[in-house]
Amino acid sequence: MRARWVRWVLLVLVVAFAAAQAWRPERTNPPVNAEYALKAQYEVPQEVERILERACGDCHSNRTRWPWYSHVAPVSWMLADHVKDGRRHFNMDDFTEEMSIKDICQEIRVGSMPLKSYLLLHPEAKLSGAEIQAVCAWTREARAR
Repeated sequence: MRARWVRWVLLVLVVAFAAAQAWRPERTNPPVNAEYALKAQYEVPQEVERILERACGDCHSNRTRWPWYSHVAPVSWMLADHVKDGRRHFNMDDFTEEMSIKDICQEIRVGSMPLKSYLLLHPEAKLSGAEIQAVCAWTREARAR
């Protein structure tokens, strides 16, 4: 009796997982217009640019690398939402004045960014103290100009 119940639960879970694959979130990379990029509006030192690309680029640019697991629901839904939200708050390829570069320093200093969930699969994105200092020094200098 118990084995039959477990089989039904497993069957329902497999069917639900398969059905979830039908709903695909949008995973796009809009075109990059260099005129609107962060580095077109601010002088970004090469070291800071490398740090931002490595730690922030997947969610905060139009050049997201979509890994294999971004095609599997429900993970695909979460990743697409994170990228959409990340681009809305700060997009290095579509930088607007509403986005403040001082927020970059604040977010990485308090450890809000990169997201802990992102760091689990991308440990190379973890920022060292020296990298945080370099980015924060750049944001202070850029705001002063």
